[in-house]
Amino acid sequence: MTTLRFFAAARAAVGLDETTVTADSLADALRQVPATDVERWTALQERCSYLVDGVTTRDRSTSLVGVDVVDVMPPFAGG
Repeated sequence: MTTLRFFAAARAAVGLDETTVTADSLADALRQVPATDVERWTALQERCSYLVDGVTTRDRSTSLVGVDVVDVMPPFAGG
């Protein structure tokens, strides 16, 4: 099980601070997110960075085998 934590615009699109999924890849995990605004969430995923157990990636084929936490980080104003 992997915990996905959402920040800023991602939290707004999803409607949750975090959720837990069972997934082999980041892409699979993102498909399982029960977003309240599906259209916004789908568009936002392209612009997000992901911290996979603290390591930054944008590659959604990244394996989540053995991963505890993924932080979903949308672009922030000013950086």
